[in-house]
Amino acid sequence: MTRRLCAALACLALCLGLLAGCASQPQSATVSDNAQRFTAYYFDVFDTMTQVIAYCDSQAEFDRQAEALHADLVAYHQLYDIYNDYEGINNIKTINDNAGVAPVRVDERILDMLELAVEMYDTTNGQLNIAMGSVLAIWHDYREAAEADPSDADNQLPTQEELEAAAQHCNIEDVIIDREAGTVYLADPEMRLDVGSVGKGYAVEQVCQAARERGLVSLSLSVGGNLRSVGSKPQGQPWESGIVSPWDDSLIYNSGSSLLAVVNSNDQALVTSGDYQRFYTVDGVRYHHIIDPDTLWPADYFTAVTILCPDSGLADCLSTGVFCMPLEEGMALIESLEGVEALWCTKDGQVIRSSGFAQYETPLEE
Repeated sequence: MTRRLCAALACLALCLGLLAGCASQPQSATVSDNAQRFTAYYFDVFDTMTQVIAYCDSQAEFDRQAEALHADLVAYHQLYDIYNDYEGINNIKTINDNAGVAPVRVDERILDMLELAVEMYDTTNGQLNIAMGSVLAIWHDYREAAEADPSDADNQLPTQEELEAAAQHCNIEDVIIDREAGTVYLADPEMRLDVGSVGKGYAVEQVCQAARERGLVSLSLSVGGNLRSVGSKPQGQPWESGIVSPWDDSLIYNSGSSLLAVVNSNDQALVTSGDYQRFYTVDGVRYHHIIDPDTLWPADYFTAVTILCPDSGLADCLSTGVFCMPLEEGMALIESLEGVEALWCTKDGQVIRSSGFAQYETPLEE
């Protein structure tokens, strides 16, 4: 499973051209006539593959920019890690380790991300909940055990009783953020944060903005499929991103994979949540990693949900939250948010778009 996922992500990134823009660019922020296309890949952040595409005037300039971008991603990866400790760093794991014990003083980048997550809890009516770590840890452990065995003969499912017991420790109000003191405290000793639904997207957004401030005016960044870009290609050409069919039969995405849509837009992020990449099977049934807070089981409304909006952190939150909502509820939420569009892939093979999504699409090649 892990090897298949890594290969799929690698080929997916290769076949996607990314969307443009981290923010509105000043008139002077254009790609020079001498700019060349450069590409780099990293495999040491957020447990996935990172692809960087940029237009720079020289290899030396690209190397300088890519090194700074990579360093930023590493910093966010360590801050948002829930599994590992790092010397001299208080991260999300540190907060979890001190649940019910004491507030933990943390970097402002953690405070900012957690405040976004709490805001999105309200926006999604609780369907995006970073306080569900105790429940998600149960599913993670069962999935890890299954991935250690190539067959599914002995794979197991959690019981409803153990899930419900863990769910007693998921109250978002027990996440106490003290901005003035710079601390985070989990009032419930059994609570655990899991920021997988927001951390990567938020990091991508901040890294893109930092790259733009360093003068990188033409960048496409994909971190495990979280797509974000700065500026445009030379001559003002926009970045394009293909949304791959989640029903494609191939295990690895490539140039022959079927596309549902090609999005052509500057100053946007594109993030997809789906049931087809991180999962395990029991008795032939697939159990994926996006857990519905209402049922405590994998959400069963859609095969995939794609969010298009100007902020990668927001897109990451919404892709998870909307994935856990019935279509009518999710559509109403998306239509209420300015500058946000969505595409749903339903269990019965339908592709449904929000009202403004089509304006960002370009015709698919025959």
